[in-house]
Amino acid sequence: MDFITFIDLLLNALVAGAMLGGFYAAVSIGISISFGMLDIANIAHPAMIMLGSFLAYTLNDHFGLDPLISMVLIAPFFGLTGIAIYRVYYRLFESRERDPRRGLAFFFGLLFVTDVALILIFGVDLRGVQTPYVDAMINIGFVGIAWRLLIPFLIGLFMVWGIHLFLTRTFFGLAVSALSQEPLGLRLIGVDPISIKQLAFGLSVATAAWGGAALIIIQPVEPSLGREYIGRVFAVCVLGGMGSMSGTFFAALLLGVVESLTSTFIGPSWSPAVAFGLLLLTLALRPTGLMGRAMR
Repeated sequence: MDFITFIDLLLNALVAGAMLGGFYAAVSIGISISFGMLDIANIAHPAMIMLGSFLAYTLNDHFGLDPLISMVLIAPFFGLTGIAIYRVYYRLFESRERDPRRGLAFFFGLLFVTDVALILIFGVDLRGVQTPYVDAMINIGFVGIAWRLLIPFLIGLFMVWGIHLFLTRTFFGLAVSALSQEPLGLRLIGVDPISIKQLAFGLSVATAAWGGAALIIIQPVEPSLGREYIGRVFAVCVLGGMGSMSGTFFAALLLGVVESLTSTFIGPSWSPAVAFGLLLLTLALRPTGLMGRAMR
């Protein structure tokens, strides 16, 4: 490999990795809220993302709606679904102070049921959307940027920025932060921690609608694809610092770039191991994550 070819591959791998990292932020931010801030290990979140992808596909296939419009329309439905899921979870586990591992089994069951339902409805064939930008490219010198990667990157950037402002500039956001620190203080000022927690969990599930739309823009999907993201989203959450929105974004960028470089220079088969490798390194060298947020 000559020097020019190496630089060409390196630059394209870095840019593609950064774009991929923005997408990883979009699918991980819900876990940063539920697991990082609420201490709820919602392993069914990737299944919610797949549900978002298939709803975006259905709206595109039947009505010609762009996934960017679909994700806005279906997000409130996902938010209400998240609130309902938390109410069931709370009544079965949190209110009775049962073993948290039983709650994990609850979300595993939800993951399984959602997967099976999607397979029964849509089958196992790949489904994709038709949009003008899916196959379009922007060429800047040696670097080619695919719109199907750039748009999910922008979605992830907007989500992180918007949710960060919402959680740091509003009373609701401050109440969410106080859940794990001063729940008694919330009660003393007349705020019900359970109500705040269910709304925050609804917000975390609502982000799956946006993540699902971003995923189906990048590539065609089939129901089992969501399982590939379980390790990635939790790795991003822990690597960035539990509950840190900015940490989630930078951790997702790091994961995307490292995966892209690994795929380009070593081989695609090694990419899935990158997330777990980064997670182990983080736990060993910096347990508080990139942004120094203490793990609870």
